[in-house]
Amino acid sequence: MELTGKRIILGVTGSIAAYKAVYLLRLLVREGADLQVIMTPSAREFVGPVTFSSLSGKPVLTDFFKPEGGDWNSHVEMGASADLMLVAPVTATTLAKMAHGLADNLLITTYLSARCPVIVAPAMDLDMYGHPSTQQNLEILRSFGVRVIKPATGELASGLEGAGRMEEPEAIVKFIRQMDPGPSKKKDF
Repeated sequence: MELTGKRIILGVTGSIAAYKAVYLLRLLVREGADLQVIMTPSAREFVGPVTFSSLSGKPVLTDFFKPEGGDWNSHVEMGASADLMLVAPVTATTLAKMAHGLADNLLITTYLSARCPVIVAPAMDLDMYGHPSTQQNLEILRSFGVRVIKPATGELASGLEGAGRMEEPEAIVKFIRQMDPGPSKKKDF
């Protein structure tokens, strides 16, 4: 997929791997993509929105409404107009919400409104990643057409070794460049 001019939603969830999303954002901007970052509330505990805003040139969205003035951040408009939605890192919690349609934050409602290809890059401890419920949620998402970038193996934040590290940003960009965008998911209303 050519990235120049593509509208990409970058979802960032509450994982220690959120720091990698900063570099991922920078790489995608260098490729010419137009990015809108949506952070879950817990993601803000790991990396501040100002960092993402500075690199994307746009305000980072977390809430349904803008605190000043109450303007609505339209998840419907974002989901309908994006060329790609990438959630990196994606936690076990967000995977479960995506798989089961639990629309309790702006990122999930935008995902549910998305008409574009969706990619997730999991990041979690090895036991969480290997747990049957997480694997089942990944299978559910795959059945919906979501593309999953398997996590890398190595040292994890817990100090354990195994699968669960979010794949490196360069590999994620390479995956996006090489992917077939597939058929449009535009819905007829």
